[in-house]
Amino acid sequence: MTIYSHIPVMLKEAIDALSVNPNGTYLDCTFGRGGHSSEILKLLGEKGRLIAFDKDIDAINEGKKIVDKKFEIEHCTFSEIDKILKKKNIKKLDGILMDLGISSPQVDEAKRGFSFRFDAILDMRMDQTKGITAADVINTYEEKDLIHALKTYGEEKFARKIVKAIIEHREAKGPITMTLELAELIKKTVPKRDLKKDPSTKTFQALRILVNKEMEELENTLPTVFNYLKPKARLVVISFHSLEDRIVKNYTKHKIKTDFIPKNIPIKASEIKLAPFKVVQKMSTPTSEEIERNPRSRSAKLRVIEKVMETT
Repeated sequence: MTIYSHIPVMLKEAIDALSVNPNGTYLDCTFGRGGHSSEILKLLGEKGRLIAFDKDIDAINEGKKIVDKKFEIEHCTFSEIDKILKKKNIKKLDGILMDLGISSPQVDEAKRGFSFRFDAILDMRMDQTKGITAADVINTYEEKDLIHALKTYGEEKFARKIVKAIIEHREAKGPITMTLELAELIKKTVPKRDLKKDPSTKTFQALRILVNKEMEELENTLPTVFNYLKPKARLVVISFHSLEDRIVKNYTKHKIKTDFIPKNIPIKASEIKLAPFKVVQKMSTPTSEEIERNPRSRSAKLRVIEKVMETT
């Protein structure tokens, strides 16, 4: 079963937050199916420019259907931002959008192996052209490394029980290669307490994050992303689980932190070091109406950070 449906999450909120300059240059770090990019393009004038990245070949093929001289798309991960922008001789950007996580078409296309709703080979690679698969992880990682992955990336409290069952299966029956094979194993191992959530959810999330190096990419890319912003330019980030949001929130705190000034110490206002960035608005979430239209948006969190001045 293949369902090609993708509803951009917090579309109006994200585009409004970017505060698009018609003559500006923008970067959509995760094109997906182009929902956000299309809206940015509508706001750009003749001198405007939009570059989009995606590591998913299907997304790239969708992007190539857009015929607009203001638009270009690159098959790459957003951690390659420095290499790609230098190649294009782009030194600064007027705004950057990062819509993190996984897109609906990736989940809904059975053969991609992201979902426990369909039987498929355990793949889970966003870039289908390279890297290890989820099956490689499940069948080659040592017990302690698998436990660490499920605890760290899935926040799975039954990680030890699940991994023990996986190891026993590997030793007795051989490799686990299919999504439903893994899902059934987890169902037999983990008590199902939350009737709204499949017991495989956290394990599949952990495998996807590990296979695609999602946390490392985000942590390593944020400093470069901030460097490319012009003064008054904004970074808009939509995250879909607490791990992503925590990285963005903590890094933002680090960027807006200034030197500590002890109480009762006389100091001129001109000597106070200003923060180079500011939080434009509080973290926001989808409206109840959006969640009703698109249940997959329910975990989304949007953060907006504006560059105040260049750092030295």
